[in-house]
Amino acid sequence: MQMKNALTIVAAVAAAMFAQASFAQAASAPAARAEVKAETKAAAKNKELTPAGEGDAMAKPAAKPAKSSKTRAERKAETKAAAKNKELTPAGEGSPKAAAATTPAAARADVKADTKAAAKANELTPAGEGSPAPKK
Repeated sequence: MQMKNALTIVAAVAAAMFAQASFAQAASAPAARAEVKAETKAAAKNKELTPAGEGDAMAKPAAKPAKSSKTRAERKAETKAAAKNKELTPAGEGSPKAAAATTPAAARADVKADTKAAAKANELTPAGEGSPAPKK
């Protein structure tokens, strides 16, 4: 019976200690809405806010990009010429077209012959299977 009382006392003391710690955290209230708005306004005024969608919250705004040496008309003419010569990257591709393969692919007849030989040797993977056909 004494052991049960001792365990109860230990549990009560532990609960009291944890409760005190949680009350200590609640004492520091979060910043008021007006304070947060004032901080945001000051940051916007100093141009310290990160533009929407930029990601890194700690990044400083980038320096202004250098001005182009070409006029708008020149850029438009270049784009039209590139479009006419089919040199533009398709929308969504993001990178230039890959260079053509240097080695020619196997001829269709060669591929068909290889497939027929593999079928005769029972080396083809059955449709819908992920592993080689069982050996008989």
